[in-house]
Parts: sequence; structure tokens; C-alpha cells
Amino acid sequence: MMNYKYILFLCFLLIGNKTEILSQTHTKEEGSSYAAKNSADSLLNIGIKQQESGNFAESVIYFNKSLSGYYEHKDFKKAGDCYSYLAISYSLQGDYTQSLSYFEKSISEYRKVGYKLGISSVTNNMGGTYYYLGNLPKALSCYQKVLDIQKEIKDPKTIAITTQNIGGIYSKLEDYKNALLYYRKAYSVYIKLNDVKAIAQNLNSTGSIQVKMKDFDTANTNLSKALQIANEENDKQIKIEVLNNLGTLFYEQKDYPKALRYFNNTLLLAKEMNSQQYIGDSQISIGNIYTEQGKSREAVKKCTEGLTIAQKIGSLSLKKDACDCLYQSYKALGDPKNALIYYEKSNIFEDSLNSKETSNRMMNMEFQKQQLTDSIAYVKREHTIQIKHKEEVQKQEKQRNIFIVSLGFILVVAGGLWNRLNFVRKSRAALKIEKDRSEELLLNILPEEIAEELKQKGSVNARDFSLVSILFTDFKSFTQTAERMSPQSLVEEINICFKAFDLISEKYKIEKIKTIGDSYMAAGGIPKPDQDSLRNIVLAGLEMQAFMAKRKNENQETDKPAFEMRLGIHAGPIVAGIVGVKKFQYDVWGDTVNTASRIESNGMVGKVNISESLYQLIKDEGCFSFEYRGNIQAKGKGELKMYFVEATS
Repeated sequence: MMNYKYILFLCFLLIGNKTEILSQTHTKEEGSSYAAKNSADSLLNIGIKQQESGNFAESVIYFNKSLSGYYEHKDFKKAGDCYSYLAISYSLQGDYTQSLSYFEKSISEYRKVGYKLGISSVTNNMGGTYYYLGNLPKALSCYQKVLDIQKEIKDPKTIAITTQNIGGIYSKLEDYKNALLYYRKAYSVYIKLNDVKAIAQNLNSTGSIQVKMKDFDTANTNLSKALQIANEENDKQIKIEVLNNLGTLFYEQKDYPKALRYFNNTLLLAKEMNSQQYIGDSQISIGNIYTEQGKSREAVKKCTEGLTIAQKIGSLSLKKDACDCLYQSYKALGDPKNALIYYEKSNIFEDSLNSKETSNRMMNMEFQKQQLTDSIAYVKREHTIQIKHKEEVQKQEKQRNIFIVSLGFILVVAGGLWNRLNFVRKSRAALKIEKDRSEELLLNILPEEIAEELKQKGSVNARDFSLVSILFTDFKSFTQTAERMSPQSLVEEINICFKAFDLISEKYKIEKIKTIGDSYMAAGGIPKPDQDSLRNIVLAGLEMQAFMAKRKNENQETDKPAFEMRLGIHAGPIVAGIVGVKKFQYDVWGDTVNTASRIESNGMVGKVNISESLYQLIKDEGCFSFEYRGNIQAKGKGELKMYFVEATS
């Protein structure tokens, strides 16, 4: 089941007033201008109704039409409203890049007319969008800007919304106690304002936290109230969030029929609203339920559909949840090959999420540090007020009072600074640990030189290498052998082999590139050319085969299935660099790679098969003996000369 749910913190404010029909008499020019303005207002109102009905694509058309009218009339405040509504429509369709762009345009128009309430509202919505994207530092920065603006205009609803959104930050950091504290503060303001939609959103957010805290009865009460309000107000966006959370509630209680009913309702509404997030989320949730109910084939279908949508919208957590679901489904079906594929993919997404969580933990420390700084500033302000007050009412004791208050202030600030220094010292130690973990994770993904270049420049240039050796391995009859093993034992066996290969690669200073199912790929001479790399990669290949022979004997002694392996090596020119933007991977390309793959596939079990070109480069090495195999027909390459190589005794 998903650990991350889509909780909507984009508590959008209604901006501007609906058009009112005026009865005054106008001149011809005024009448023409008024008609253009009235037409733009009407189009805007239609767009708002389309948006409220979940027809987001239609709403975009009307907002763009009204925008032209407002620019013609030079009504920049209303143009800002249009951009804000456009941003909301794109956000609710999952197009966050477009949404943030329109929010920025809205703020630009509001600044032209000094509309601070609008700037505050839109900045708050941008914070919600960044929260959705998992960029908590950016979200928190937006909320702080809102509070800075609100010190001047003091709009209670905006302050309440921002308070609730900060609660959402605490929720993401799994500090549920503080999250609920901020939600309750916001709730009390919504009650005073009698803002029923905001009350419903607040109850929904509170209920989702209580599900995580296993307080199921209270969660059910709050979510049911939220659903009732959403139905009464015909607010589809709130309704879809509440239905999803109710499904999660009953799933956690293992009441699968009820959970399935709520997730199916969520899916129907999501399709009606074209909400890709909730379509994908619901499909995966339904797939998890089918797995629990023993309907594994139906589960595979649902989770595959969910994975397709996750890839489309680029949601990392949704991809991981889909792969977890598919792993469990194929495992239940007794299909170890597909189970392994999705198990590996899930681990890749887990690594990326762990990197993001490390960043969030570091951000949390800075968040706490900022709170401490704010507290010290508050103490300073309070003491300044005390000093001024005493100067006015007790002038005759001015010197004494100043001395006493100053002394008290110094003691408080000194104590605060001591606590702060102590906190910063501990924070630095904790941040160092987290930084070291992040460094270790990056070096586990990329070669050291490449990682350093990425950190310094933010990108890595592709490089040509004139001579690099490429090693491929592959388990013979993998599918047939895997069918005699449980998914768990299969994964464990492959993990044992690949861990050994990693250690061998490290020993001989060759670079692991990647694993693809049951295949292992490594390269010698990159990213730093090494004159010994050709000899070392062959020695590594021989040691890998020796390990596989030893492992086979161990498994046969305990009557366990064992793998046999082909291994091939070729040398030549390649291009190397980083691919991807979310999950970095150092990879290599070129005909040398393709040829190395063909050398491996035409090898023999237990042997190290090398190409003619590699043979010519290492034939004078005294530590090797060679067996010429003749010309071997290789798919897509024609006939290639190949050699078996062994270590001399």
C-alpha cells in the first residue's frame, strides 16, 4: 500500500468578485469598453464553473479567452486572476511545470497594481505545488513569504491556510503530533469564518494523519464529515481526496471489500475529472487489494496500468508503489523472472527516494534551527517593548530599570545563544552524518571522478575513450533454473553472486556499469584510463568464473539449484557519460559494447571468452594462456575470431 498519499494542500482562495450587472448609463465609448470588460467577466465565470465541475481542459479555454479581454481593457488585477485560475487547472491535471509558470505570471500582474492579498494567495498555492513535488524547502520558503506579507494585511483565512500547509510539512516529516497541532489551529479559524470547504479540507487532512497514527475511529469520523460536506458543496476535488483516504483507512484495517468500494469510486471520479494522479493511485491500490484477495492476475493488470500513468506523470513514489505491487503479484503467481524484474526496479526507486528523504531530514534540521532563531528574535522584541514601557511610566527610576532589564535581556539572550550554539553544534554533527550518507549514496551510483564533476558543475560532459574493455556475464538457462526456486531464494542467490562480482571489480579497479536482470556489465579503463586495465579485467573475469564454480559445488552439496555462467570481454573505443535526470546512471555506448555482448553470448559455461582485438593487446602477458576457437558466427556481426583465456599456473 502506498506510503505517500496525495493530500491536497492547495487550499485555493477565490480571487476577485463575480461580475455584477450595472444599471448606469454610458457613453458609446464607455459602453464599448464596458461590454468588453463584461464579456471577459462572463468568460471567467464560465471557466470557474467548468473548473469546479472538474472539466479542467474546458476551463483553460475560457480562462485564456477572458485573459485577452482583460489585457484589452488593461485590467491587470483581473489578468492576474486569470493566470491564477489557469495555474490551478494545470496543477489539478498534474502539469506542475505549467502551473508554476502561470502562478509566476499571476504574481507579476498583481505586483503592477499592488494587490498584496492576491500575491499572498498565489504564493501559498505555489508552496502547495512544491509540496506536491516533494520539494519541501521550496514549499516552506513560499509559506514564509506568505506570512511576511500577512504581517501587513492580516487576512485571517490566508494565515489559516498557510498554518495548515506548515502542518503538512510536519506531516511529510512524520512529526504527526505537530502536524495535528497546526491543523487544529487552522480549523478554529475556519469555524469562525464559517468556511465549509476549508473545514472539509482540514478534516480530510486531519483524518489522513490519524490513519497513519492508527487512530482509525477518529479518522473515520473526520473523513466521513469531510465527505458529507464535499457532497453537499458538490466539490469534486475534495471528494476525490476523501474517498481515497477512506479507501486507505479500510485497507489498513484489512476490510478489503469496503476499501475496494472506496477506491473504485475514487477511480470513477478521477476518470471523470481526468486526474492522472488519482487514476494511477487508485489502480495500484485496487491491485494491492486484489493481491491480498488472491486475484493475482487481475492485480498485475491494475498495477501495470498504474505504472504506465506513474511513468507518464513522473511520480517517483507512484512508480515504486506500482513495482512493489507487481513484485508481490508475480511472486504470488509463481513467476520468479518477472518478480525479480520489478523487485530490482523497486529497489532503484527506493534508492532515489532515500536520497530525497536524506535531503528532507537535513531541511528539517534547518527548519528547527529557524524556529529557534525566530524564538530568540521574539524574546528580543519583547524586552525592547518592556524597556520603552518602563521609560515612559517610571522616568525617575530610568537608570535602575534600564540596568535591570538590560541585565535580564543579556541573561536571556546569553542563555538563548548558548542553547542555539549547542543546537547548531549538534545540528552540524547530524548534518555531517547525513552529508556523508549522501556522499556514500552518490559514490555507490557514480564513479568518484564523475560524482565530483556532477557536484561542481551540475552536469557531466560525455567523453570519448579510444580504448576501453567491456565485460558481460550471463547465467545459462536462467529461466529453467529459476523455475525451481522461490522468488525470495532466487533474489538471494543473484544477490550473493553480484555482491561477489562487485568485490572482484573493486579489487581489480574496474568500473561496474549496471546489472540487467541476470546479466552483469563492467568496464576497464574508465573514467580514468589505466594501462593495466586490460590485464585486470581479464583477471577479474577469471576470478568471477572461479567464484561461480565454487558456488555451484556449495549448492550441489546442499541439493540447491545452481547457476552456470558465460563471460565475454572485448576492447575498443566507446562513449561514456550520464543518462537520466531523476536517477543518475553512468553508462557507455558504441559498437564495442554491442560486440562485447556478442562475445559473451557465444562463450561457453565456465570459460572466459575474449575477442581477437583484445587477444592482440594482451597476448604477450605472461600470466595468461590462450586457446584459439576459430571464426565464430555472431548475430549481427558476422564471423568473429574468438579465444578462450586461462591463467597460467
